[in-house]
Amino acid sequence: MSDVTQYLNNDFRAIDSSETLSSVKDFFADGHFTHFPVTENDIYIGSIGADDADTFEDDKQLSHYRYALEGFFARTNMFWLDVLELFAINATNVIPVLDESNKYVGYYEMADIVRLFNETPFLKEQGGIIVVEKGVADYSIGQITQIVESNNGKILGLFISESTVDTVQVTIKIAIGGINEIIQTFRRYDYEIISEHQEDNYLRNLKDRSDYLDKYLNI
Repeated sequence: MSDVTQYLNNDFRAIDSSETLSSVKDFFADGHFTHFPVTENDIYIGSIGADDADTFEDDKQLSHYRYALEGFFARTNMFWLDVLELFAINATNVIPVLDESNKYVGYYEMADIVRLFNETPFLKEQGGIIVVEKGVADYSIGQITQIVESNNGKILGLFISESTVDTVQVTIKIAIGGINEIIQTFRRYDYEIISEHQEDNYLRNLKDRSDYLDKYLNI
């Protein structure tokens, strides 16, 4: 599952820096790429963005615009989650791949890596999702794990889904365990529950009391 090199792609050769912008624009027009790797004497020198290429003069060689190339790349020994992060950081759907000798060996497409993510237990296995929030200085992944497991829950995965200067939101997928008990334990440890749950007795009791109060006041 973690061997991302199975998705190494060479369907299209890298763009040579001697090619004209006219041919580069034609390449992007026929494809779906946001960027594509550029080589010079078979050495990777960066990736050209489709939006950037569109603004350059057709008759100029790509080497004339070396300053516009973006230098991101992955290694063949990278874990797939690190590769997925590269896609997000660089806002691209293509990541060039270099081996340990800095030789260009191909590229990854985002759709393939996302497909790999879809095969992980976090997405594939059935379970419940809880999103909790706490202060940046106060939350603890170890404490979150302990809260879930102390209520007979099994964590399929978790990640920081949102972060500000003051707070952090953590998304947790739980395979088994009493969701209501886990939620109430989080509250006892001063975590705010961001997600909504039918099993949440606390919120249901609040609603019942509110409905009763409304009924009483309308008598």
